[in-house]
Amino acid sequence: MRIELLNTGSELLLGAVRDAHLQWLAQEMFPLGLRIGRQGTVPDGSPIRDLLQEASGRSDLLIVTGGLGPTTDDITREIAAELTGRKLHLHQETLDRIQERCHRRGFAFQERMARQAMVPEGANVLPNDNGTAPGLHLPARDGLPDIFLLPGPPRELQPMAREHLIPFLQLKTAGQDRHECRIYRIVGMGESMLEVKVGLELSKRQDLEVGYCARPNEVDFRLIGPKEVLDAVEPLVLEAVGDHLLPLEDDSMEESVVRLLGERKATLATAESCTGGLLANRITDVPGASAVFLEGVVTYSNNSKTELLGVPAELIATHGAVSEEVVRAMVTGVLRRSGATHSLATTGIAGPGGASDEKPIGTVWLAMATKGGETVSWKQHLPLDRRAFKQAVTQSALDRLRRHLESSSNP
Repeated sequence: MRIELLNTGSELLLGAVRDAHLQWLAQEMFPLGLRIGRQGTVPDGSPIRDLLQEASGRSDLLIVTGGLGPTTDDITREIAAELTGRKLHLHQETLDRIQERCHRRGFAFQERMARQAMVPEGANVLPNDNGTAPGLHLPARDGLPDIFLLPGPPRELQPMAREHLIPFLQLKTAGQDRHECRIYRIVGMGESMLEVKVGLELSKRQDLEVGYCARPNEVDFRLIGPKEVLDAVEPLVLEAVGDHLLPLEDDSMEESVVRLLGERKATLATAESCTGGLLANRITDVPGASAVFLEGVVTYSNNSKTELLGVPAELIATHGAVSEEVVRAMVTGVLRRSGATHSLATTGIAGPGGASDEKPIGTVWLAMATKGGETVSWKQHLPLDRRAFKQAVTQSALDRLRRHLESSSNP
């Protein structure tokens, strides 16, 4: 089934509102063996007509979002009726629902709201329990595809789609073969190396779709195909990526770390300079983190490193804040201060200032300490923008701790 999504709304193209529909609808449809083949976005008003007319000639199903409200720029309903040769008529039940909703919520009914009760002939009305504008399903006819007109706000669109659009698609796809999608989250291995190790070989198969999505220090490796095919090739993937693979039961690196700490009855403390608390933030985003995370110290200045972590001032003066000596002092200082079983520390140069020939932008030192065990430190060069730099640094720190925890059954 050729499916196209048309988003309407000037606010989307002005960047004032982020499109929330493509991701949600695509995830809802994939289990049915369906994928959105094309997406278009147009501002409010007459441009909707051109895109709707163009898409009607190449699709089996059109999903149009937005433009169903009571104001003058809400003309999706009228344009769809015009292009499909349907006259509009007042749908009394919908008008009654709108008036009753206004009364129940203490709002005065405005005459312009009655526009939302105008329905193209032959269309199915999709009641809106979370707003005033109903959705509409215009069944396919005269060579035109099925068209679903859905409201723009996600809190209105999503319940309506689950109640009406998804059941419609379930009937359409009953009995068809359905593929699965498996995503392997790979840390510390670039997509080029991943392709060499396993991707190129799998891409030769006609019964598999192979894809990659790269982020700082992380790659999603995507396979789509029949379940039996995915089951057959999964051992090849696992062997190729080894411990670069995040556990399949976890959705994120931080979830893996919190789970492993809990299983080993271990605890964690962090000392951060260049990452500004992102390590602690990522850990505390995970439910249950309070059982394993003791404290996070952000020592952005040199004085704070000395006063809060006990890093000798002369050590900083001799080697600089971004150095192996200082990061090791930071990680042992927070371990001692907190009483945790493990600690992580970061210090680096995010830029654009503060760099030198010896320490260019993107230089970072990281360290991990274990109570009663060794302290390890490592240097990386990550010349990224500040936000991506912080994400990549914290990913590297958490991944080192994850691997350490997986290799040991005891804290």
